[in-house]
Amino acid sequence: MEAHSCLGPEVDCYNVASVHIGADAVVSLRTFLCTASHDIRRPDRPLITGAITIERGAFVFAEAFIGMNVTVGEGAVVAARAVVVKNVSANAIVAGNPAQVIGARVIAT
Repeated sequence: MEAHSCLGPEVDCYNVASVHIGADAVVSLRTFLCTASHDIRRPDRPLITGAITIERGAFVFAEAFIGMNVTVGEGAVVAARAVVVKNVSANAIVAGNPAQVIGARVIAT
């Protein structure tokens, strides 16, 4: 976690692989950061892992799911209860299951 980043109450950070939270990023309450799963294509279902990166200034709203090998780009917003299994571009706003781009974040200066 970098400066001024925040993990809200009851965040489940299942960090079998690395989780990086950039400066000024917020991961809101009851979000699930999941860096592991099982390879269901194999009969022995071995554990597989992948890192998660939440870049600077991103905001992940309540109860979202962020899967392994995902980067939430700088300034991006993940809506409440979104299921993110693919990278989110910088300043994109995503929502839904699976998460889809619904807009762009424009920060007023």
